[in-house]
Amino acid sequence: MQKSDMGNATVTVCHTRSRDLAAHTRRADILIAAAGRPNTISADMVREGAVVIDVGVNRVEDPSAKRGYRLVGDVDYEAVKEKAAMITPVPGGVGPMTITMLLHNTVQAAKAKATAK
Repeated sequence: MQKSDMGNATVTVCHTRSRDLAAHTRRADILIAAAGRPNTISADMVREGAVVIDVGVNRVEDPSAKRGYRLVGDVDYEAVKEKAAMITPVPGGVGPMTITMLLHNTVQAAKAKATAK
C-alpha cells in the first residue's frame, strides 16, 4: 500500500542482448547505463526529458589524443544530451561520487575494526 504520492517506481533491468532494448529504454524516466560497451545507448533509445546516468567507462582509440585513446561512456553523450533533461558526462560524471563513497566506506570499515578490538 502506497503511503504517499512520491516514491513509486517500476524497475526494469536489461542487458545488451535484451529483446527490443530500445523499447525498454524509451519508457524510462531515469535511465542508468552500465553495459561496458561504448555508445550502446543512442538518442533514438532515450525518451525526451529523461534523466540519463552513464556509469560506463570505455577506452576508444583516438590518434589525436595524447595517450592515443579517450574515455567515453555507454551513452552517445553528444546525441543524447539534446533529448535528456539531465545527463552525466564521462569522464567526470559518476566517477567522483564513486571515489567519494569508496573512501567513505573505507573510513567506516576502519572505524568499525578499531572499535571491535
